[in-house]
Amino acid sequence: MSILSVTIPANPPDRLDKALAMAVPEDAALSRSRLARLIADGAVSGPDGPARDVKARVAEGQEYRIALAPPEPVETRAEAIPLVIAHEDDDLIVIDKPAGMVVHPAPGSPTGTLVNALLAHCGDSLSGIGGEKRPGIVHRIDKDTSGLLVVAKSDRAHHGLAAQFEAHTANRRYLALAHGAIDAADPRLRGTPGVSFEEGLVLRIATHLSRHPTDRQRQAVFADKGRHAVTRARLLERFGTPPSAMLVECRLETGRTHQIRVHMAHCGLGLIGDPVYGGSRRASAKALGTAAAAVQTFSRQALHAAHLGFVHPVTGVEMGFDSPLPDDMQALLDALRTAP
Repeated sequence: MSILSVTIPANPPDRLDKALAMAVPEDAALSRSRLARLIADGAVSGPDGPARDVKARVAEGQEYRIALAPPEPVETRAEAIPLVIAHEDDDLIVIDKPAGMVVHPAPGSPTGTLVNALLAHCGDSLSGIGGEKRPGIVHRIDKDTSGLLVVAKSDRAHHGLAAQFEAHTANRRYLALAHGAIDAADPRLRGTPGVSFEEGLVLRIATHLSRHPTDRQRQAVFADKGRHAVTRARLLERFGTPPSAMLVECRLETGRTHQIRVHMAHCGLGLIGDPVYGGSRRASAKALGTAAAAVQTFSRQALHAAHLGFVHPVTGVEMGFDSPLPDDMQALLDALRTAP
């Protein structure tokens, strides 16, 4: 058990949790939500003894003592699952996740997840996230999407990374293989709500996303409800005669659930192999030749988190990582390059 003493600064906010969040030193890495839990648990004492009301009034110069217990172990089981590690230090780890791996345990996937693997790999190097000895997940990629993601190992890294993702300053670029082809002259594409073109023929898709009204496993595009989402897509290669498939680079400005998959489908450019948003679209053997069979049999959404960039939340160093296409997507790309 350690004790952190803080003094309420001048012109403090009008409630205890906000004032403490302002007063605690940055390297303590105590978020307001964490402080609220500590107050509720009786771990905060002020001039009049234990302070259990997050809305209590405070005054400049008052001293508070915060009792911090060692991080508690989590119930999630550690599993020795091999990981591809792009970078690791005392505060964070960058993983190149394979397709098929779930990031976080859930009722349908309690084991075999990235978190299970990280608990085994990191062990005692986890200094605690929110009072628990666990990895800090600040962003996710879908089970059947491959590629890079960063995970915090310490509270100070967790706060700093979360702030970057919330402010949309992290640089995330995906490579995708999709049906159709981006064409600025396509009147159907230009007439799609939320779609516009930017310099360099970059397709900008800006909509609201929310849960599908009848299928809770899906997201859907809405005009006036849900969370604002922006994706930019740039054509890299097109395949077939007429063009019927493409390699595209997608950049996330925001990071909503299934965002790239929903936005590309919204434009009529659904990802190859996507079982949820790809619909029943079939590859044309006339347009793609023998590559059509490779498109039809591809077994997951053809989406890969190829680049991840951020500022290290502790050292302040700009970091960037790249991941090559996994074997299954590379094989599909090679097949498409043979198309007429």
